[in-house]
Amino acid sequence: MNREEVFNIITGHTCEVIARLQGHQFQPDDALRDLGANSIDRSEIVMMTLESLSLNIPLIEIAAAENIGELAGLLHEKL
Repeated sequence: MNREEVFNIITGHTCEVIARLQGHQFQPDDALRDLGANSIDRSEIVMMTLESLSLNIPLIEIAAAENIGELAGLLHEKL
């Protein structure tokens, strides 16, 4: 799986959690917070993504991600 596929998984889960983002053209520098995701939404998106990728890593390891692109990169490195 490549980084773009990880990015697409994250954005898919983002649309599941925040339905109004359906059709949004996601960019790697989009921050979940700026897209309207509160802390619970962000946690749910990350947990759903980790489950989809069959990853079991401490959340602290990905907390430094500032945007969706960085999150995708961090998760891709863990695959």
